[in-house]
Amino acid sequence: MISSVTLGFAISQGNFVNAVDYTLDTLDQAESIEIMTYQMPNVVGENIDATALVLFPNLPKPDDGWRIVVWAHGTVGVSHSCAPSLNSLNSTFRLIAHNLLDAGYVVVAPDYEGLGSSGIHPYLNLESEANAIIYSVKALQSRYGEDFQGDWMVVGQSQGGQASLGAAEYANEDPRFKGAVAGAPASNLDQIIQQIAPIALSQLEDHENRAGIALEQRNSIHSYATLLSYGAFIGIGIRAEYPEFDYLSLFREHTRGIAQHVAGTTGTNGLCLESLRALFKADLIRYLTDHSEAKLMSYPGLDLESFEDNTILQQFFVKNQPGTKRLDKPVLVIQGELDTNVPAIVTETMVQHMKSLGSQSVNLILVPEAGHREAIIWKNNEVVTFIQRYMPAR
Repeated sequence: MISSVTLGFAISQGNFVNAVDYTLDTLDQAESIEIMTYQMPNVVGENIDATALVLFPNLPKPDDGWRIVVWAHGTVGVSHSCAPSLNSLNSTFRLIAHNLLDAGYVVVAPDYEGLGSSGIHPYLNLESEANAIIYSVKALQSRYGEDFQGDWMVVGQSQGGQASLGAAEYANEDPRFKGAVAGAPASNLDQIIQQIAPIALSQLEDHENRAGIALEQRNSIHSYATLLSYGAFIGIGIRAEYPEFDYLSLFREHTRGIAQHVAGTTGTNGLCLESLRALFKADLIRYLTDHSEAKLMSYPGLDLESFEDNTILQQFFVKNQPGTKRLDKPVLVIQGELDTNVPAIVTETMVQHMKSLGSQSVNLILVPEAGHREAIIWKNNEVVTFIQRYMPAR
């Protein structure tokens, strides 16, 4: 139980609401796993409830208290049911959490605004993601008081990589924040969607054509279906801040019927990533089968011609670009060279810009032969070593 004094903390310090046992999965290295509900400000400035998994290690508490590592998850979708706390632990998180718990850290894994709680998830909204991370740390510390030493770091992948960099920006002045790890962080979204991805996917398609790879097995189709799903998530997520935003206008007529599944019947009960991507992938295969001479990028998916004239969308791209502020804390970026979701050239450009701003301790690990998810998995030992260097567990 927490005291009335704790309950009276201002929202700026992180309000703990309650915690219940997480029962959908287990992890041998965790002494306990809970779903914590806490308060944070949403994208329109209202205090809302948000949720996070909290994992304590099977180790004695350090004499001066626990240190916290926050895990910022990648894209799962925008609907309530997509929240990690409402599903089994995915393989990437299991590996990262396993190593962090073994090293003696408490792991906190926020769902983000609108996932696991009411409202629309503002997908890839940098400030919202940062708030979900920062307020979860403050809420946990306010709940347990002296059980925590106070220091914390953040690790994230893909959307979570962007969130990790966002948290580093918003917590830059916090003396207890010690640094961030960002795996394949989402950045330069407009450039990826409009310029880099079409070229990269066309080149991959040509390679697959020459190799005689069946449509059902093509990574180019899987990657394009993923990109289309991201577009739908961005569109519906903008509605959290702009309720009248016409997210279907981002798509051509042929694919609007698929894209609308992201909203479901209420706007917050749509399909999660795997299911929505499967619909786009099946339609891409049908299209290429029915149009044997067609190229992948001729598929009538996103309406790229409308992007430049869409003021709200262009503002979204600018506002939510990570790496635009000087950071005083160490940052490790991990990027796969074969990533088709967040191409390596985009991450390299972002890192160079961060350094040009005077962020002295920003390091990039490029991982040969690694795709979007593999890089941070293959380099998980480097992740733990980096955290131990700047925030020893005891």
